[in-house]
Amino acid sequence: MEGILRPRPGLLARLRALLAGGLEEGEAPLIPDAARALRRHGDAVLRLACSYLHQRPEAEDVLQDTLLQYLQKAPPFSGEEHERAWLLRVAANLCKSRLSYWKRHPQEELSDLLPGRAPEPELSAVWDAVGALPARYRGVIHLYYYEGYTTVEIARILGARESTVRSLLARGREKLRAVLKEGYDFEG
Repeated sequence: MEGILRPRPGLLARLRALLAGGLEEGEAPLIPDAARALRRHGDAVLRLACSYLHQRPEAEDVLQDTLLQYLQKAPPFSGEEHERAWLLRVAANLCKSRLSYWKRHPQEELSDLLPGRAPEPELSAVWDAVGALPARYRGVIHLYYYEGYTTVEIARILGARESTVRSLLARGREKLRAVLKEGYDFEG
């Protein structure tokens, strides 16, 4: 995590303080691997959750739940990329579960900005349009363009076939093109 995320006071800041060792007297420290995972991959997990959920507090909850699963399962990893992929897959599945719940139990949506890197001003309209896409397209577009994963890596992260990821990307691009053409008078 290269100082990209500027945590606001609240859940994320408290979680980071706990994992970093900022504990109250008498509390046991958490597993150092979890602290390292949060430092290295916390921004990516949070950005992915925000791209799915559009609500920062909910995305922070997903980050917390992802780290809890990391602590509970303590899976062995073959490397840092495997660890990152596992965390992103868990986060994506948690987001999908929340979206499914919200579909069954409708609620009012609050819109928060995506954390992390500030979008380039000329691309802000594009990222706004990406945010308006259905979740299944938002996730793959986010992972492909924002996080820089290949379709093979996205398929592995999401537990889908590569052909499915390519189809979702193609359909998502087509929907994005239509949204941009209609809403932003974008030609391309």
